[in-house]
Amino acid sequence: MMKKTGRAAAVLGGAAIALALSPAGAALAQARTDVPSQAQPAGQEVFVQTDNLSGNQILVFDRHPDGRVSESAVLPTGGLGGQAQGSVADRLASQGSLVYDPVHRLLLAVNAGSGTISVFSVDGNYPRLRQVLSSGGYFPNSIAVSGDLVYVLDAGGDGAVSGFRTAGDHLVPIAGSTRSLGLGGTNPPNFLKAPGQVGFSPDGSELIVTTKASTSSFDVFTVGTGGILSSEPVVTPDPGNVPFAFTFAPGGQLVATDAAASALHTYSTGNGGALTSLSSLGDGQKAACWVTAADGYYFVANAGSSNISGYTVSSDGGLSLVGTTGVVGSTDAGDVDLAATPDGANLYVEAGAAGALDEYHINPDGTLASLGSVDGIGAGIEGIATD
Repeated sequence: MMKKTGRAAAVLGGAAIALALSPAGAALAQARTDVPSQAQPAGQEVFVQTDNLSGNQILVFDRHPDGRVSESAVLPTGGLGGQAQGSVADRLASQGSLVYDPVHRLLLAVNAGSGTISVFSVDGNYPRLRQVLSSGGYFPNSIAVSGDLVYVLDAGGDGAVSGFRTAGDHLVPIAGSTRSLGLGGTNPPNFLKAPGQVGFSPDGSELIVTTKASTSSFDVFTVGTGGILSSEPVVTPDPGNVPFAFTFAPGGQLVATDAAASALHTYSTGNGGALTSLSSLGDGQKAACWVTAADGYYFVANAGSSNISGYTVSSDGGLSLVGTTGVVGSTDAGDVDLAATPDGANLYVEAGAAGALDEYHINPDGTLASLGSVDGIGAGIEGIATD
């Protein structure tokens, strides 16, 4: 792996579909068999998922005081990466494929090519693989955690969500928890039509799924006793758009990307799962798909234009771009998933086409200062988390 430093300027993080990327960016990541070395203590790491089709892996990077990173371990997940039909830079076409659970100190990864999820314990050294188990369906691509409850989104076929309980360093399937999304897709799914993310509301009472271009909607299930979902979701349509990824504002508003419009959209949440549109604002870029929150800012990755946009969200859900255009810098080719550190100081962006990890310091005004990038990771990476 090569470390590249000194690329100027700033860039915002979010989500993007790579319609405009060259097929050359789709080269498969090479299998990695490095032996793990001693890593930083827990709370100082960045985790990157290779989604390698011949053997998925987690790359562990030590995070140094200046925000730069260096690789410390390469860990096989015990499963296979997957590639959605038509995808180029964004093989999984999803957000949340790699999730860190700070309460239980677990790292959860999807193996889309083998229909499984992997559970790692993060114990102060490098993570240790504890379990590989069935996701409950086809092509798992997103994971949501709330307390002891875990739900996995399977994007293949009809699409489905299935529930699990955390028990120590393992997951236990919840009987009767699977709910079909009825999307009538294929396996592997089409990258535009596969559901994009599963996530819990802040209080854990609802489970939200974005369906992207399959039905262009948000499906919201009520979480009941024992973690069992309502039999059917409440559906909020977003006609003509591609609702892809989401997070939440401090006031409880849903903050979601519209990939087709390359925009950010906010919604209020009501009783029973109904969503009400509050504001929508485009960034003038191509394919805004992934979004993450950091220290009052919302960073969106634009895979089609290889840059990052920044937004702020007011207390009533109103949207504003950071600066005059919202664009705070460029990334390596085909930026996809991204993650901020818990203290909001740094942002890390996966460049799926270039096979690189871009590093940034988040300035007080929401712009991004480049710290460099780690190159040579291999094209197709998707899934990132920090502890």
